[in-house]
Amino acid sequence: MVYKEKNHMVSKTVKTICAEQWRYWLRTKVATTVLILGSVLTLAALVVNSFHIEEAAHAREHLQHEAEERFLSQPDKHPHRMVHYGHYVFRTPTPLSVIEPGVDTYTGNAIFLEGHRQNSAMFAEQRQSAGLTRFSSLTPSFLALVLAPLFIILIGYGSVSREREARTLTLLLTQGASRWQLVLGKLVALMLASGIFLLPLLLACVYVAFSNESALVVTLFCLGYMLYFMLWAVVVTACSTLFEKSSASFTVLIVIWMSACILLPRMGSSVATSIEPSIGKLEADFKVEEKLRSLGDGHDVNDPAFVALKQDLLDKYNVDSVDDLPVNFRGIVAQYSEQRQAVVINEFAESRMQEELAQARIARQFGWLSPTVALRSFSTLLAGTSIETHHRFLREAEMLRMQFVQGLNKVHVEKLDYKLDMNRNASEEAANKAVVQASNWAVLSEFSFQPEAPMARLSSAAMYCLQLLLWVGVAVLLLNLAVRRLNP
Repeated sequence: MVYKEKNHMVSKTVKTICAEQWRYWLRTKVATTVLILGSVLTLAALVVNSFHIEEAAHAREHLQHEAEERFLSQPDKHPHRMVHYGHYVFRTPTPLSVIEPGVDTYTGNAIFLEGHRQNSAMFAEQRQSAGLTRFSSLTPSFLALVLAPLFIILIGYGSVSREREARTLTLLLTQGASRWQLVLGKLVALMLASGIFLLPLLLACVYVAFSNESALVVTLFCLGYMLYFMLWAVVVTACSTLFEKSSASFTVLIVIWMSACILLPRMGSSVATSIEPSIGKLEADFKVEEKLRSLGDGHDVNDPAFVALKQDLLDKYNVDSVDDLPVNFRGIVAQYSEQRQAVVINEFAESRMQEELAQARIARQFGWLSPTVALRSFSTLLAGTSIETHHRFLREAEMLRMQFVQGLNKVHVEKLDYKLDMNRNASEEAANKAVVQASNWAVLSEFSFQPEAPMARLSSAAMYCLQLLLWVGVAVLLLNLAVRRLNP
């Protein structure tokens, strides 16, 4: 009974201190302004981004369907003309990209697929925007990761040190409040204030949970941001407890904020680029073209690169001339050349993707030095907006490209007469004969890109969750040290 009464008194004291802190904030114009500004900015960013993402999703689905319809509706043609006609594929945004767009704004969301080459993703939003820096894009994740900690600092940097400066700390302690009760009251008040910034994100997560996203993924995503906001509330309260003057507390917190939210993430990218350098796109393209030239010209059946192929076919079918082959030799050359080119193209593409992935993994290790980097890595992997997801999009697009190009080459081999094919440039009438029926364009498969399975995303994000939990532990230890050193 005594134990319950004691707990009740502790709880009542903490609540009283928390309530008094809120009364002070509501009387202070700066605190009120920060609370309103932070919540309005976050809510506005979420509303704008959700409309933008929904519009982008519908637009890309429509364009994907239209691209497939246009391809399939082409009239009778020479099959190789359809290889060069090509096809577009689009990547629709994931549900959680409403909050965390990740690399999607930088990597592009559409690829033009055609024969003999592998094109890059196009229409990256950041490249088309007029903004010159990251501050030009106020996404919900940017507000939560960078600006929300600053708002928390502006509200809470003087929560405990103000009591020292006003000479009320001694009074509070002599009236029966313990050091822990005082600090916990201030901390609970700051957590509730940070919850105002977090509330729009939580509401957005509820919205996302009804958008075909895994409930487990959404829950862990929310918990990650809750831990991050709690971490900053603890750090701000600890610094305010450690330093006697609010000015000193504010200065130290601003240094911590700049280091954790701005300098270390940027340093991580720079270090990753230095450790794992990659060649520029122009240089890489020249190397690919140089290697492809050595494989022969797939449009020229008399290219020396195909002499051995020609002889093997003649021996296989026991004939003396390609005119007597039961298949179209031009189609065979196109099929053989495309396969060899794809090996080279994919070799360079995989090399580039491995370089990008290595750089991303090095940059993510800075999560051990900055909680902002830790949460950024955690949230992008959970949201399906990481560099790994972009690479999978490129690989799946390449698989579709090879499927429809080689499917058309097979049509070229089996359904187009070699003599008609060779004479198609003799006259308009000959060109009209060297075609196949449009029903053969059905080799094109539907493309629907989906994010990784929930468990795969959870597995890849586990390490960065550990980084975040480590930072929470460090913050709690700092708070414990601060409380022990708290003196009037």
